[in-house]
Amino acid sequence: MDDDARAQLKHEVCERVDELAGDLVDASHRLHAHPELCFEERHAHDLLTGILERHGLAVERHAWGLETAFDARAGTEGPVVGICCEYDALPGVGHACGHNIIGAAGVGAGLAAAAVAEAAGGRVAILGTPAEEGGGGKVLMARAGAFAGVDVALMVHPADHDLTAMHAIGVRRLAVTYQGVAAHAAAFPEAGRNALDAAVLGYVNVMALRQHIRDDERLHGILTETGEQPNIVPERAGALWYVRSPRLDLLDALTERVVACLEAGATAAGCGIDCEPLDPTYAEMVDNEPLVVAYRANARALGRVVQDPGPDRQVVGSTDMGNISQLVPSIHPMIKVAPAGVAIHSHEFARWAAAPEGDAAVLDGAKAMAMTAIDVWTDAALLADARRAFTQVRAGGALAP
Repeated sequence: MDDDARAQLKHEVCERVDELAGDLVDASHRLHAHPELCFEERHAHDLLTGILERHGLAVERHAWGLETAFDARAGTEGPVVGICCEYDALPGVGHACGHNIIGAAGVGAGLAAAAVAEAAGGRVAILGTPAEEGGGGKVLMARAGAFAGVDVALMVHPADHDLTAMHAIGVRRLAVTYQGVAAHAAAFPEAGRNALDAAVLGYVNVMALRQHIRDDERLHGILTETGEQPNIVPERAGALWYVRSPRLDLLDALTERVVACLEAGATAAGCGIDCEPLDPTYAEMVDNEPLVVAYRANARALGRVVQDPGPDRQVVGSTDMGNISQLVPSIHPMIKVAPAGVAIHSHEFARWAAAPEGDAAVLDGAKAMAMTAIDVWTDAALLADARRAFTQVRAGGALAP
């Protein structure tokens, strides 16, 4: 397809997003006002599938074995562009990660792309992916076959800068239970074995370990169970730990060191310990450079200057989109919704996610993704380059969903 025809299709998808703007912004605000935790996103599921159906797409609700997942497709032949929608929230701080924007922008991109899919010679899969905040909805969907046949996968994520990528490293969650012996803390302390002491000693050990890990690794945990009352030696305690590292092989090695720290605390306190990795592990994100270049150009056409991450502008975290990027060429750019320095997962960021800047990100994100889908459909060289880059840089020993 020549450049003029491609430009016309991009003009059409941008017009389509503008036509949908009322529905998309309203959806973002309604998601924001009704935050739901992972695998509980029933309101979000019904809201977003209702919009897709109202605008003419057949939707598989409760798709791929997950109650709050969905799948809507359009187009009859050509490359398949998967657009991922996230819509779960965080405990306590609601949509402080801006998933209301991700969900609305994904639906907008999908509907706009669907409107021109036949003319552009491509297919689009609009995938509602629940439980990014710890539940690994994308991983579970991939295991069930949701991404089979998908050629590339796209999504955008809110931040305090427009960035080509998030520094998304792997993460493994550890659920830890300590078992001690209950006793009266004043009358018979010698008869007790304090599970809370075991948990605290393990915590202190991991804090010491932090001095001796890579600069790009992260460790953080909380105590989830601490006992009943002070005059009973706690016979049970619990903790939840996140272990993060930039590659899966490094993650395995760091996990062993963390578990050794936790077990040492149990040994010192004379307690038992059960340390259970929670499925799924999140893999590191492998951003596909040819697709990043295409997205950046399309965002620039909308007036957004998308920069590479740098020391003063980066977001470090983990995402189940990393697992998808190990399966198909993928991108996870960050779209600016808040002033520089406003951190995601904060109450302040949650407020910006429903501000006019958040609304603009919904529409610009939808347009930029839809235009990138057109590039994939109409430029065979881009798709070939994306596949080649994926083969070349895919991490060794990539995680299979």
